[in-house]
Amino acid sequence: MVEENIQKNNKEENKKEDTQKEQREIEGIDGLSKCQKERDEYLDGWKRAKADLINYKKDEAKRFEKIVMFSNESLIRELINILDSFDLALAALGRPQNDAEHTQNNAEIPRESASSHYAAPYEKGLYLIRQQLEDILKRVGLERIIVSVGQPFDPGLQEAIASIESDKPSGTIIEEVEKGYLLNGKLIRPARVKVAKQNH
Repeated sequence: MVEENIQKNNKEENKKEDTQKEQREIEGIDGLSKCQKERDEYLDGWKRAKADLINYKKDEAKRFEKIVMFSNESLIRELINILDSFDLALAALGRPQNDAEHTQNNAEIPRESASSHYAAPYEKGLYLIRQQLEDILKRVGLERIIVSVGQPFDPGLQEAIASIESDKPSGTIIEEVEKGYLLNGKLIRPARVKVAKQNH
């Protein structure tokens, strides 16, 4: 009987061990699936963080490009005033305010011959310095707003400084008083113009 009890106890212990072993295996499988689930969550989070970082870097690069593109805006505004002063000097000498426009409109005339008609060397020097300054400003993205007499007034690019009674249609440009400029597509100085209004 003792032997039977021992065998019975052994069987019960074996059963308990088998049950515990099965539970450990189930727990191990559950633990493994839990670890795999956590791993997948961490991996997805890492991928999202990596994508966010890449997007952030792209956004910062674009922002930096804009900063660089417009960082010299105040300097360029000052240089535009110098360009205006050259135009005034050439006008005071009795020359067209912008021979560069005349030269561009008559493409067959080389720049040198357009400037060679000046009487004194200092006149030619003024013209050449003005042209050199304008070329430098164009290279950094400065673009003149083209205004012609008779075109409709555009408040996005032009500023009306006076309305003058005229026989021309109301809202058309009569005269450009000050040139306007864009820097890399951004308006930095509107063209100042006189606009026609109907005679009463």
